[in-house]
Amino acid sequence: MRLGLLAPVVLLGVGFASNTHAHESRPAYLELTGRGAGAFEVQWRRPARGDQVLSMQPALPSHCAPVGRRAQNGQPDVLVERWAIDCGALGLVGHAIRIDGLEATLTDVLVRVALADGVTYTQILRPNDTSFVVKGQPSGWQMGADYSRLGVEHIVGGIDHLLFVLALVILVRGRRRLVATITAFTMAHSVTLAGATLGWVRVPQQPVEAAIALSIVLVAGEIVHGRRGRADITQSWPWLVALAFGLLHGFGFAGALSEVGLPENHVPYALLFFNGGVEVGQLLVIAVVLGLNGALGRGRISLPRWAGLVPPYVMGSLAMAWVIQRIAAFWS
Repeated sequence: MRLGLLAPVVLLGVGFASNTHAHESRPAYLELTGRGAGAFEVQWRRPARGDQVLSMQPALPSHCAPVGRRAQNGQPDVLVERWAIDCGALGLVGHAIRIDGLEATLTDVLVRVALADGVTYTQILRPNDTSFVVKGQPSGWQMGADYSRLGVEHIVGGIDHLLFVLALVILVRGRRRLVATITAFTMAHSVTLAGATLGWVRVPQQPVEAAIALSIVLVAGEIVHGRRGRADITQSWPWLVALAFGLLHGFGFAGALSEVGLPENHVPYALLFFNGGVEVGQLLVIAVVLGLNGALGRGRISLPRWAGLVPPYVMGSLAMAWVIQRIAAFWS
């Protein structure tokens, strides 16, 4: 085994050590929907882990006064709050929206402002850029760039999806077969991502997340079988495995996209750019791992035969821990 094949283990070990839960960099979502005459309905969603919720809050313009009570709806992985505000004749256009406390987190906030005249404005706020001024007419390219970046951040920050992709890279031998396998995975998850996001197919998210982790365990097991000379159909036709499990991972991507929402008048547009961002992030990770593998593989370092089993066993162990954790959370 070349030393470069240890690269996925190093990368994933660092990610796991920093955070034992996949997708803890999930973005928050702030939506303001205009109802006419300066009135807006506000929806504020923050990632949660049990009773722990990120302590950031939206800071709206000072002339926007809350109306009525603030309703909360707590779920295992998100806290949703809804309330109404009255911004009077000044409205929101030309005024700043800020997220207090965002600078102390590692997440992003997708802000969507839907004005009463039908104009929709989206903006991503980050720890180093916590405020923006609402404009009258947003740029379509800016919205596309925002959703593309969300897609890249999701695949790069989603350790479980990365684990599966890297397992495929180790499993598949030969560039042509690797290209065919990754293409099959891309086509499959693009189909289910679109179907679930557009409401054509509905699948409960918690079982999907557990099944995604289990898919990593199964592919890691196939790598072990291959290392021991017991190749089967997975080794001969890896693109079939990528196609089948890609459908499953697409539902996972759809769950992440549903957390931040899609602009009502530009759903296909935003979906296209989000999926494109996922593909770009996926290809970047593969390129980095293959490059590191090639660079380190030039070194004349002799490793024992058992070293070839280290990557799949590490991947399988992490994934199995997620399977148990997610099933336990589903029944709790």
